[in-house]
Amino acid sequence: MRAPLVNFRRFQISAPWPLVWTVTALFLLAGLTGLAVRLLVAAVRHWRAWPAVALVLLAVDTYRSHGWWPHLLVLLVAAATAAVWWWRGRDSFHRLVVLRAVTLWRRLWVYRRQWHEVMSLCGLVKKYDGGEKLPRLLSVRCSYATDELVLRMPKGQNPEVYHKAARDLAYSFGTRHCRVFSGRRQAPPDRTGRLAWLLRLVDRVRFRDRPRHVWLVFIRRDPLTRVVAPLPVPVRPDFTALPLGLREDLATYCLRLLATHVLIGGATRMGKGSVIWSLLRALAAGIRSGLVRVWAIDPKGGMELSIGRALFSRYVDDDWSRMADLLDDAVTRMRARQKALRGKVRVHTPTTDEPLIVVVIDEIAALLAFLPDSDIRQRITQALGLLLTQGAGLGVLVVAATQDPRKEVVSVRDFFPTRIALGLTERAHVDLLLGDGARDRGALADQIPLSAKGVAYVLLDGQPEPARVRFSFLPDDVIRDMAATFPAPPEIQPEPAPAPAPAPAPRSNGNGNGNGNGRHTYRPTPPKQAAPLLPPSLLNALDPTNGSDPR
Repeated sequence: MRAPLVNFRRFQISAPWPLVWTVTALFLLAGLTGLAVRLLVAAVRHWRAWPAVALVLLAVDTYRSHGWWPHLLVLLVAAATAAVWWWRGRDSFHRLVVLRAVTLWRRLWVYRRQWHEVMSLCGLVKKYDGGEKLPRLLSVRCSYATDELVLRMPKGQNPEVYHKAARDLAYSFGTRHCRVFSGRRQAPPDRTGRLAWLLRLVDRVRFRDRPRHVWLVFIRRDPLTRVVAPLPVPVRPDFTALPLGLREDLATYCLRLLATHVLIGGATRMGKGSVIWSLLRALAAGIRSGLVRVWAIDPKGGMELSIGRALFSRYVDDDWSRMADLLDDAVTRMRARQKALRGKVRVHTPTTDEPLIVVVIDEIAALLAFLPDSDIRQRITQALGLLLTQGAGLGVLVVAATQDPRKEVVSVRDFFPTRIALGLTERAHVDLLLGDGARDRGALADQIPLSAKGVAYVLLDGQPEPARVRFSFLPDDVIRDMAATFPAPPEIQPEPAPAPAPAPAPRSNGNGNGNGNGRHTYRPTPPKQAAPLLPPSLLNALDPTNGSDPR
């Protein structure tokens, strides 16, 4: 008889079965607890789906009890309520119903359905430990023109990767533009009331810094293809938020003019005048009240700014020397404010007695690079350097436009804190105007077509990524009407000094070297004609008119 392969008698050992069952129960309890925690986290994370789940369960129970007719009745009542709501409160209906439905549809059908495919093809998937790490889609919020996606980057990525893949992402999801933001786009709200302290604590958690979050904004419908109409004139200008145009998310673009200088760069016929006139329209009420004084310089002979002459307290367009005098007067006004405000405040507050002075220069390159008189050009360069380095906090601001932002053309370019890039002719001009890396972060100013006049890229406060805006367009009739409605109060403008009369010629004293009063006057003798290099005999021999043979 053959021996068995396994001797089971050796395993007949008295085991501590209570300990075995206890360890097994603990393992099962830990697994069930982990499963319950994951379900709870998923339920909290998808709390927005609770009403839909509850409605589905209620609909199934109603169908099993009463059939289809309750559902039909509910649909009729909901349709009638929606129609009345749309009729009486269209804005709230679109915000609370239509946009939420669009958000749900695009989240599920456009983004969730092809998320893995698009992320893989755009090179945003990381390989680790035999698996894949994808960016995680956290939320989708749709507006009338944009889709804002919030995603969490996998480890080993930074926002620069998404800046480089922005165009691929845009075309992959069926749009033409994609903006990438590495920081939260909305600022925490200002809380007031009894529960403000509690809401501030909640906002501190909601709006805390999240370095691994990236915001993608897809332009579903470009609102900047249409010309922006002139915006209403503010009753009192807010120098920290002057409305100038429209952003691509349909929000109003507001410029912060207080304590800054503005440089506008763009090729010819790309809308630099739209920026200047939009700014003047936002300041119009302050111009009429005397809160703002605009000093204008138009080196192009008044072809751009003379149509709104009544808006300007001082205006020069035909005399280089007077342009330099205007800038020197601005420096003098700035020096006087320095003495008055020294040790009291750090930023000047505009008043009617000490108004905000805005020096508008339509083409600054004509003054700094192409002015024929070197002495006047040097005066202008020195005055602009002083204004740009010291005048921001003193309420003497410079708003200048140029076609070429290169340093050899606009030598004071780096002293402008705020810059606006309209359509440019070269790729390198984008980074020269908005800073290094601006084009890689989405400022494609060199690709703005000629038909999109007034479209520009700007930098918003607190965001390193440029935003795309379109400034309002003011026709000539609107500018004339604005100048007639909001004229600047009269200001004493210094007249140009008359040219000195030529000195009378001195009287001769008879010997040709005096001035009639017995004094000798030195007069340089005119240079004598240079003597010929050849002797007269040789010259006569070479002259064919003297009858001799020149040979």
